[in-house]
Amino acid sequence: MTRSVSSDLSASAANGLQRPWLREALSRCRSAFVGVALVSALINVLFLSGPLFMLEVYDRVLPSRSVPTLVSLLVILIGLYACQGLLDLLRNRILSRVGAYVDSMASEACFAMTAAPPFKARTSAEGLQPLRDMDQIRAFLGGPGPSALFDLPWIPLYMLICFAFHFWIGMAALTGALVLLCLTLATDLSSRRTTLAATVLSMQKSTMAEAISRNAEAVRVLGMLPHLSSRWTNLNGAFVDTQLSLSDVASGFGAMSKAFRMFLQSAILALSAFLFIKGEVSSGMIVASGILVSRALAPVELSIAHWRTFIAASQSWRRLIRTFGGQAPAERLALPAPVARLDVENLAVAAPGGSSLIVHKAGFCLQAGSALAVVGPSAAGKSTLARVLVGAWPATRGSIRLDGTLLEHFDPLMLSRHIGYLPQDLELLSGSVAENIARFDRAATSEGILSAARMAGVHEMILRLPDGYDTQIGEGGNVLSTGQRQRIGLARALYGDPFLVVLDEPNSNLDQAGEAALTSAIRSVRARGGIAIVIAHRASALDACDQVMLVSEGQTQMLERKRDLIRPVPASPLAPAVGTAIAELQRAGPEQDEGTSGGLDPSSLGGGAGERLRTMGERA
Repeated sequence: MTRSVSSDLSASAANGLQRPWLREALSRCRSAFVGVALVSALINVLFLSGPLFMLEVYDRVLPSRSVPTLVSLLVILIGLYACQGLLDLLRNRILSRVGAYVDSMASEACFAMTAAPPFKARTSAEGLQPLRDMDQIRAFLGGPGPSALFDLPWIPLYMLICFAFHFWIGMAALTGALVLLCLTLATDLSSRRTTLAATVLSMQKSTMAEAISRNAEAVRVLGMLPHLSSRWTNLNGAFVDTQLSLSDVASGFGAMSKAFRMFLQSAILALSAFLFIKGEVSSGMIVASGILVSRALAPVELSIAHWRTFIAASQSWRRLIRTFGGQAPAERLALPAPVARLDVENLAVAAPGGSSLIVHKAGFCLQAGSALAVVGPSAAGKSTLARVLVGAWPATRGSIRLDGTLLEHFDPLMLSRHIGYLPQDLELLSGSVAENIARFDRAATSEGILSAARMAGVHEMILRLPDGYDTQIGEGGNVLSTGQRQRIGLARALYGDPFLVVLDEPNSNLDQAGEAALTSAIRSVRARGGIAIVIAHRASALDACDQVMLVSEGQTQMLERKRDLIRPVPASPLAPAVGTAIAELQRAGPEQDEGTSGGLDPSSLGGGAGERLRTMGERA
């Protein structure tokens, strides 16, 4: 059952949907919490064993000097304390397993949120925050904090017994409880904001450390380490200051509560002695009342000591509730696989969390068997268009349809089988070459992996690796060269014969053999009835494409098919950008052997496409 629930969680999180899994998890643990409450009731009743034993010893055993009575009471006390210890152990184990169960219910969903679409701007540390929040909740549920909370409702029982001893003993105990309650509230008010600030600073520290670790070579070679060290020192200093402030608050109020409880215990003893002198209480009540008051206030003191973890857990809970607080969506109908066309209508895209449009009024239609080359100057919005086409970024306006169905109407896991994506900033994951090509699908077959590798022209290269397809590539693929990583990333994009394949700068790090393999891969996508979209600054990536689209300042314009480009075309408002695109293609032409010149021969596009681009550039 847990595995199926976890799969649902992953699918829900991957789709950007939110479900009340946390509340559902705790609801399923209701019987466990009822059991903990009953065990806590027995524990608190058994805590009366000590005071009652002292009461009987002072009031009955000492006056009668009866050794058999003393031994009998002692044997009973040993049995009661043994039961109390076993019940306390049982309560702690139940709470620990509740924490583990809640974690098992939501851990995969929290993990999936690290790769969920960024509907708002966030850093990598913010993306990992759900995992840290779940760890915080699990640690709190398995710690002593919940035990103290379950003991708090039993304070009135001890107060009633104190009032049964004498009215003024009860009033003294009640006054002490109110003072400690005020200290608890003061601890909460003094630490809540500081705890939130510490969480924010911790995320900033994690973000900076991860960025420096990823770019360690550039940081060291370019001499940025001393400057970054000063920034790190300031950030770490602010974090340490908040931690010291939290520690001061917790330790300060904790010391005050401890000192006050010790004073109160002595005051109760003095008050009981005074009442004994007056003849209003017995000698056993002197000792028993002190133990009762100490036990009555122990949960309050323990709550203050663990208030810091309680505040952190409550903040983690609220963050996760905001993340998974929506209602569960209805189960989606399994839609047929796309096989015919891609339609983009009036598409507008802004960066997650931003308001300025990067792409606007984009629209085009591609039929099965087409390959579209997207060209344009740098920072024109080409990579943004690629991200939104595969669902990595949400569209601000407009629609993207596969065979007439909106992209967001597909089940996310099903859609991923029909989309191949090679991002511009490629990074492979730690694992074997075969696992990366298969997208870590445990149900992947050798035939599927080999087919994708051959389609990407990377099969022979993989066989030359130390362990072939089983070669462990290390964190980020650092065992491989940049070109090897890019070619394996291409094989990953082609795995499973997806209908829509989007390649962002697929030849930026390829040699001549790699570019030939890329051209062959694009042609194979077209031959099997798929759609390929290639974003490139180098002309070699355009060889296998039959259509060309220009992107400039977020606007798109479809250029004619190659076979139709012999006809004159009216000048376009985007014509000046064509010249810029051609210039970039010429500067970043295909890799040349040493001793030969680079640059783009427009005729390399074939079918007159290059000539048409050159003509528009001259008009510009």
